[in-house]
Amino acid sequence: MTSLGNKLRADWPFAAGKQPYFYGWVIAVVSTLGFLMSIPGQTMGMAVFADEFITAFHLTRTELATAYLIGTMGSAFFLTRAGRWYDMLGARLLIVAASLGLAVTLLIIGMVDWVSTKLASLSGLDISVFSFVLITICYFGVRFTGQGVLTSASRNVLLVWFERRRGLVSGVRGVFVSLGFSIAPVVLALLIDTFGWRGALWAMAVAVGLGFGAIALLVVRDSPSACGLRVDGEPPDTVDLAVDELPRSHGLAEVRRNPVFWMYSLALSMHAMFGTAVTFHIAAIFAEVGRSRTEAFAYFVPSAIVSVCVNLSASALSDYTRLKPFLVLMLCAFLLGAYGLTTLDQASGYWMLVIGFGTGGGLWGVLSNLVFVRQFGVLHLGEISGLNTSITVLASAIGPVLFSLANDVFGDFRSAAFACIPPLCCLLVAAVFLRQPLDKNPRDGRL
Repeated sequence: MTSLGNKLRADWPFAAGKQPYFYGWVIAVVSTLGFLMSIPGQTMGMAVFADEFITAFHLTRTELATAYLIGTMGSAFFLTRAGRWYDMLGARLLIVAASLGLAVTLLIIGMVDWVSTKLASLSGLDISVFSFVLITICYFGVRFTGQGVLTSASRNVLLVWFERRRGLVSGVRGVFVSLGFSIAPVVLALLIDTFGWRGALWAMAVAVGLGFGAIALLVVRDSPSACGLRVDGEPPDTVDLAVDELPRSHGLAEVRRNPVFWMYSLALSMHAMFGTAVTFHIAAIFAEVGRSRTEAFAYFVPSAIVSVCVNLSASALSDYTRLKPFLVLMLCAFLLGAYGLTTLDQASGYWMLVIGFGTGGGLWGVLSNLVFVRQFGVLHLGEISGLNTSITVLASAIGPVLFSLANDVFGDFRSAAFACIPPLCCLLVAAVFLRQPLDKNPRDGRL
C-alpha cells in the first residue's frame, strides 16, 4: 500500500484518540452524512429527474426504466468485490473514492444530451440510441458508487465503533437519514425548478465530491484501534470484547450456505424492489388514480414520519431483544403497503401505503444495519454486507421495469403490486418457521 494509503488507514491528519470526547460520535455524524450524500445514487434522487431525462434524452418511460435496470444490475455484480475492498482498504479510502466517483458521474449525466446529439449528427442514427447507452452507463456509475459503495461503507464504519449501543446509535442515524430521504425529492424538485435539471445535477456533484469527499478524507477513521481507542469508548484497561469475538466471525463461504442469510437478504430485497419501483414511478402511479404530482412527492413526508418513529423505537429495543420479531413485523407491514397500493384511489389505500411502507421501511433500516454484524460478526462484514447489497441492488433494478412493463401490458401499476404479494407471503411463512440459532438477545452474550 502507498504511503498515502497507509496514512488513510491510520490516525491521520490529527490524533482522533486524544480528543476530549469519544470519537465514535464524530464517526456517527460522518456516517449519517455519507447516507445523505448517497441520495443522488438512490432511486428517489434519480426518480425526480425521470421526466426531464425522458424529454432531454428522447426516451420513453420504459426505455429509461430499462436503462435503469441494466445499469443497476451491472452495478450489483461488482458490489461483493467492493465489500472485499472495504475489508482490505478500510472505510476512509472507500468513502472518499465513492464520493469522487459519484460526483464525476453526475457531471457526465449533465452532458448526455449534448454528447448524444453530437454523435447522432455524425452517425446519422437516432439520438435515442446514444442517449440510451450513455444513461445506462451513468446509471451504473451512480448506483455502484452511491447506493452501493458509499451507502455500504458509511453503514459499516459506524458498526465497528459501537457494540453495546449499536442499535440505538444506528437508530438515531436512521432518524436523520429518513428525514433527509423524505425531503430530498421536494428539495431536488425545487433545485430543478430553480437551476434546471443540469444545474441541479452539477450542484449535487460539487456537494458530494468536493464537500463531503474532503470531510471524509480528513475526519473518517477506519476503527477505534487505529486511534488507540476501544469500542464504545471503554477505558483502556477494559477487555475489548469486539476484538475477542473476531475468531467467531463467519466467512463469506459459510454465510452463503446459511438459509438465514438468504431469508434476510430476500426480505430486505423485497423492500428494495417494491420501494424503488414506487419511488421511480411515484408521479405516474399517483396520476393514474387522479392525484397530482405535488401529492405524489408529498407522500414521502408522512411515510418518513412513520418510518422515523418505528426506526428509532425498534433500534432502541434491538439492543435488548432478538431480531426475528422485527423481521416478521416488517414483512406484515410490506403486505399492508402492497395492498394499499392496489387501492390507492381510496383514502384508506393511501394511508395503508403510508403506514405499511413507513413501518416496513423503519424496520428495514434496523435489520439492514444490525442483522449481519450480529449474526455473523465483524471480521468479514464488508464481504457479507457487500453480497447482501448486491442482491438488494439487483432487486431494486428489477422493480421499476416490472412496474413499467405491468403498466404497458395491463394498463395500470396495480397488477405489479398484486404480483409482489405472493412472494411476500412466502417470505413471511419462512420468517415465522425457520430457526435462527444465532439470533440472540445481545444482553445474553455477544456473538
